[in-house]
Amino acid sequence: MRGNVQGVFFRDSCRSEASSRGVAGWVTNRRDGAVEAVFEGAPDAVTAMVDWCSSGPRGADVESVDESTEEPEGLSGFQIR
Repeated sequence: MRGNVQGVFFRDSCRSEASSRGVAGWVTNRRDGAVEAVFEGAPDAVTAMVDWCSSGPRGADVESVDESTEEPEGLSGFQIR
């Protein structure tokens, strides 16, 4: 995610949203100012998380979300890295 996405509790809010939807994975701040996240779970729940990332928490101003599909790694839980 790009935009005003760091310093607005994006990662913690993402973890909370993912946990409430039963989605595993992780989220991290990148050095370039973006936020990167990986989601694994039921297809509808993962789609809902990607949709959530388009707006993020209150205070975020998401300009873009780059999405790609990868093979699941078998992650459990959701971590802030």
